[in-house]
Amino acid sequence: MVKLNTYLNFPGTAEEAFNFYKSIFGGEFCVLQRYKDGPPMEGCGELPPELGEKILHISMAIGNNALMASDAVPPMCPPVSVGSNVSLSLHPDSEEEGRRLFDALSAGGHVQMPYQPMFWGAVFGMCADKFGIQWMVNYELPK
Repeated sequence: MVKLNTYLNFPGTAEEAFNFYKSIFGGEFCVLQRYKDGPPMEGCGELPPELGEKILHISMAIGNNALMASDAVPPMCPPVSVGSNVSLSLHPDSEEEGRRLFDALSAGGHVQMPYQPMFWGAVFGMCADKFGIQWMVNYELPK
């Protein structure tokens, strides 16, 4: 069986973003590594001190899946462009849980499509959270 895990790159805000997601989903971080704790990165030269506390890799479980990320900051990585190039699709067990997730994720962000009944037999909404990450929440109504 193939498991799909989502990996996000942030321009230096990965820790703040993951603390936000942890407040919504609960649980703990499975992995939290900082650049200062990692091996020297070939071809990047010496690590600038201000980047030492940035996130090299972070992971947290959401159900049977994992959400992972890093701070993609120069000179360690090419600059990241936060925006609409990634959408994360959530499939909750109840309409109420879908509403809770949608409301929490959209707080401080932007609602693109309200969480509402849709023609395909689901309650669905789309939003961008306050970090610019695109989310879809889709609860399939019982038949």
